[in-house]
Amino acid sequence: MPAASAPYSHPSRLLPPFWSQLVAFRCHAPLPATRLAPLSCSALPPRPLSTTARDLQVQRPWAQTLCLRRVVGRPGSLGQSKQLEVGSQPQRHGWAMASSRTCCEYSPRSARKRPERYHRQPQNVDLPELQPKKKKKPFPVPIKKMLQESRRDKRLAQMRIEKPLEPPKNGLLVPELVPVAYEVLDNWKVLIRGLSQLLNVVTVYGCRKCPQVHVGPVGHQIQDCYGSGSQRRNSHHSWVRGSINDVLIPIESYHLFDPFGRRVKHETRFDYDRIPAIVELCILAGVNLPQYPSRRRTAPVLMIGKKVIDRGGFVKEPKPHQSEDCVSLLAELDTFTNQQGQSPLPSNVKELADRTLEAYLNVRQGVGQLMRKYTVKACGYCPEVHIGPWGHNVKLCGAFKHQWRDGKHGWQDAIVDELIPPNYVWHVPDPTGPPLRSSLRSFYGKAPAVVELCVQAGAEIPDKYRPMMRTDIVIPDSEEARMAA
Repeated sequence: MPAASAPYSHPSRLLPPFWSQLVAFRCHAPLPATRLAPLSCSALPPRPLSTTARDLQVQRPWAQTLCLRRVVGRPGSLGQSKQLEVGSQPQRHGWAMASSRTCCEYSPRSARKRPERYHRQPQNVDLPELQPKKKKKPFPVPIKKMLQESRRDKRLAQMRIEKPLEPPKNGLLVPELVPVAYEVLDNWKVLIRGLSQLLNVVTVYGCRKCPQVHVGPVGHQIQDCYGSGSQRRNSHHSWVRGSINDVLIPIESYHLFDPFGRRVKHETRFDYDRIPAIVELCILAGVNLPQYPSRRRTAPVLMIGKKVIDRGGFVKEPKPHQSEDCVSLLAELDTFTNQQGQSPLPSNVKELADRTLEAYLNVRQGVGQLMRKYTVKACGYCPEVHIGPWGHNVKLCGAFKHQWRDGKHGWQDAIVDELIPPNYVWHVPDPTGPPLRSSLRSFYGKAPAVVELCVQAGAEIPDKYRPMMRTDIVIPDSEEARMAA
């Protein structure tokens, strides 16, 4: 005869009185009328004030079925401290449903306040990685957002609705950015003039086999050359005297009288001038240069999808001025005509370095403001840049998988570093000391070539670049390097 089974006992009877009510609510079990009164904090078992949801789940695993969430105390409810709200669970009163809420007070741990100097800039940051040549650049705009915009434009085009465009996307100028464009152009002139003069004070070297650049009295001995014949030289660089183009990499683009007009084709590429991309961006933003005229629209451009339905007709491009003043102005805007400037006086070197570094920072800041509004395109495979709403059709891309694209560029939205390449170089803590060695490369920092040149000339190090330059790290000796943590 089988043994009699034990009588069934509800799970709430195995728990304390307080928790049995909550478990009964969870299981939707009827409770006696004496237990249907709203619960209060006085019914809680004695616990310390530091009770948290994690403590409840660890010390009482059966409490994981409860709905726990934090709420902020309101004036008049358990003081001004924070509370832990045990989520309201339904109660049954015959056919009616009621809810009860139980709160237990806790006081969170007081977080230690870190000194303010740690909140300004991090102590050290990782050095910038080299962009692989056999890989496409990442998109600055998420692909998901690009697809959403393209779908929205496609739906509007199917309904034959004009694409809503705001200045400067519709060809009109933004009045607030015209002074910014003039300021960027003025700082660009100061930057080129200052670098050409500082090159007579600080020596710059460039590798003959790779794009590596070094700023200092002698070339470094770090074995990181990947150019031709590097295996025979044990990855040592072959240093030669550098120029301003090694410090400030020239990025040029085609100058267009009407950026919304006809595209530059491969057969007509010689009909357009190549000027610095920053100058072309300033012209597009409202700067008027007689030698580089630009069309200023009074009526907006109308588009349906990707098709321009009204660009205001084609206007014949006027001939540029070729006076002596225009030629001198071109010399101030291009780095190729400012290879070597006049040597500054020893007493003016520090002031010149500070002014040049400030101009460099202002140029980057101003270009960032202009690029938030005006469209700038960059190739995802090579350094080519185009200023305008869409890229050109010149087939001169020789980067990764250019055969698959028939030499065409893979245009995408550009970033500031593509318009003004930082060109990172090794930071020399002591220019009068020994050259940098490969065994201590983990202790060295890096900085943009312009910043390193101005710092060695006597300028103050900007707080933005201190973590990357690792100014707070003491360079050990070769024998101490292996014992350093």
